[in-house]
Amino acid sequence: MILFLGLIVVGLAAWVELRFSPPIWVHLVLWTPLIIGGAIVMLRPLKAGLIALQYRHHLLGAPPTS
Repeated sequence: MILFLGLIVVGLAAWVELRFSPPIWVHLVLWTPLIIGGAIVMLRPLKAGLIALQYRHHLLGAPPTS
């Protein structure tokens, strides 16, 4: 899922660069909040997915004692 965020941001950044040719600071102002915000938004679904996988494979408990 993080790779999709990167794909979207890189694609949009390339389009903005080719279309408008802004200075580098404009890219920093545009894409830094988008990357940070997108990563924070994706944390909850990714964590839920990992917990669901642990539950499905019965890995939520304590490790087995030997």
